Amino acid sequence: MSDLLYSEVEEDLRASVRDLFADKAAAASVLARTESAEPYDLKLWRTLAAELGTAGLHVPEELGGQGASTRELAVVLEELGRAVVPVPFLGSAVLATSALLACDSDESGQLLRRLAAGEAIGALAVTLSTWPGAEFPTAARADADGVLSGRIGLVADASVADVLVVPALGPDGPGLYAVEGATVTEATSLDLTRRLADVTVDGAAGRLLAGPDRAAEALQHALLVGAGLLASEQLGVAQWCLDETVGYVKQRYQFGRPVGSFQALKHRLADLYLELVTARAAARNAADALADGRDVAIAVAVAQSACASVAVHAAEEAIQLHGGIGMTWEHPAHLYLKRAKSDELALGTPGRHRAALAKLVDLPA
Repeated sequence: MSDLLYSEVEEDLRASVRDLFADKAAAASVLARTESAEPYDLKLWRTLAAELGTAGLHVPEELGGQGASTRELAVVLEELGRAVVPVPFLGSAVLATSALLACDSDESGQLLRRLAAGEAIGALAVTLSTWPGAEFPTAARADADGVLSGRIGLVADASVADVLVVPALGPDGPGLYAVEGATVTEATSLDLTRRLADVTVDGAAGRLLAGPDRAAEALQHALLVGAGLLASEQLGVAQWCLDETVGYVKQRYQFGRPVGSFQALKHRLADLYLELVTARAAARNAADALADGRDVAIAVAVAQSACASVAVHAAEEAIQLHGGIGMTWEHPAHLYLKRAKSDELALGTPGRHRAALAKLVDLPA
């Protein structure tokens, strides 16, 4: 049976991560960084990944990780959503690490140790909109010597990655390759706190991580874990939007009374709170299912179907109910709307996940 409650260890982890972000990633500093030449805060990433050990949370201890589970990883993603911190956590600690865990080879184990220790940043070289269940990508090819060619567009966190996990078609079939030294060109990203980049691997030497017997399965595992845990990030986005909006309408006065006392606004925020409660249950269920392997595909599809839309709605309400200030660049609300909209398209849209869910539970179209 699912345990949707947070454990004491998970709450302690949340407190540590939240304190770090409050100290090092205030809204003003995140906004300023979006306009700088260094959109990612790699100093904060090193603290989060190496000192707090979050980069290897769900990696077994014998592979250099913390030996925890996706439940703890989900808590970190909630806090990342609450603060829209510009660090490559999704690309490295979630997608690339999950793919390497499923490869189960000596080569993948060595790379996994580097990522889990925070010594290197990884990225899974697939277009961010790729969904669990999609066909194996054919944008990259590998020859018999492991030399790759091709171009993969819109890869999350690739611009700061030290190593890429590249799905490619080899002479014997699908494979996953570790590539260092690819050409990375940053694309125009809607989300200013999670950048996308186009990756060109022409002539790049790849180290085989998984061959035809495991590559497709490892990639699907990474996409499924990524989609399931992304729901927790979307939950964090929605929670910040609700909390900030409730706080604002309590102190914003109109006609001699706080606007939060107006019945119409009360109803809108109450409706949003109910949506958030449902989203939290779905996100926690997905994290728990990923941890124990129970009905994973169904739990992930339900979570993404619910949480993506709730995050977007919460961000839209936050901007609208903040009034004029919510429309300004100086207020961080627009960062949350951009993160919510980008996450809605990442790793499968809600419609895509609902279609997958219908097949999983045998519902007619």
